[in-house]
Amino acid sequence: MRQLDVKKEIGVMKDLFATNNKIAASNRQLFKEKGVFTINLVGSPGAGKTSLLEKIIGNMKDELNIVVIEGDLYTTKDAERIEQDGVEVIQLNTKGACHLEANMIAEAISDLDLAEIDLLIIENVGNLVCTASFDLGEDIKITLLSITEGSDKPLKYPVIFQNSEAVVVNKLDLLNYTDFSMDELYGDLKALKEDIKVFEVSCVKEKGILDFEDYLKDEFNSKRLAIGI
Repeated sequence: MRQLDVKKEIGVMKDLFATNNKIAASNRQLFKEKGVFTINLVGSPGAGKTSLLEKIIGNMKDELNIVVIEGDLYTTKDAERIEQDGVEVIQLNTKGACHLEANMIAEAISDLDLAEIDLLIIENVGNLVCTASFDLGEDIKITLLSITEGSDKPLKYPVIFQNSEAVVVNKLDLLNYTDFSMDELYGDLKALKEDIKVFEVSCVKEKGILDFEDYLKDEFNSKRLAIGI
């Protein structure tokens, strides 16, 4: 097998990231000042991001004031699903762009009373590449990986996993119907990032959801304690 590593640096991209990171830092400072805990939820199309949000919002909305920003190319289908859970939803349609950027988040939150929000969840556009590189100003990035995608994804798309604080492995109910290897997954994830948290869930069977919610609550409380709220 002949393998070629493609290394190409484009000045335009460097400028784009610099601008994005500046706005992301401003978003992060604003979230800190207002005490908003922010999650950037990323993953492939069909991994189950919206299904996971439906579960955790249903269980946590009585404890926390939650707002969701829904990123999608064109439709409002996911936002309509989340809206049924009784939380405020802001739809961001990228018109073909494969990721959200910090300026989009800045615009989306401009009309929100952040002081009244505890938890802001950004469901990013379904993608394992571009979403890895764009900081939105979030506190934590969480990658959702479904059993049906295969256990080889961490090494094929390392940046998104290295930039994530946690990985949620969804569709656990389908494990026995695939060649997905949990041993391979854990080995590769730990090789990329030793301290990464991993949660095994099934939104269909509602397995592992409470453990993941406990993690989110701990992270939320840790931020509040750190900023003196």
